[in-house]
Amino acid sequence: MRDMIAYCGLDCEKCDAYRATIDDDQALREKTARLWAELNNAPILPEHINCEGCRADGVKTVYCDSLCGIRQCALKKDVTTCGDCPDLENCQTVKMIISDDPDALKNLTGSGQSF
Repeated sequence: MRDMIAYCGLDCEKCDAYRATIDDDQALREKTARLWAELNNAPILPEHINCEGCRADGVKTVYCDSLCGIRQCALKKDVTTCGDCPDLENCQTVKMIISDDPDALKNLTGSGQSF
């Protein structure tokens, strides 16, 4: 499994926060901050848009670092991703991600199986 697959199965390399950080793209940081602030009704500023990946060492957005329940659960269970968790099939924590994004489930299980 690639290192840039998040605990939930999403591909961090496709995330605008990751891309803005890796490319040091201030315009993308500003655009992402505006969008995320609107979507989350929260004060998200461009300086908050810095992330080197969910499972990678380095900087993360505040949400990814400490507010994401999926990441916190995976760290507590000491799994590489949710795909390694025996509770994946019945997990309500990651269910929303994998039901909305078939690629996330495929990244976790290596197949297109559904639950």
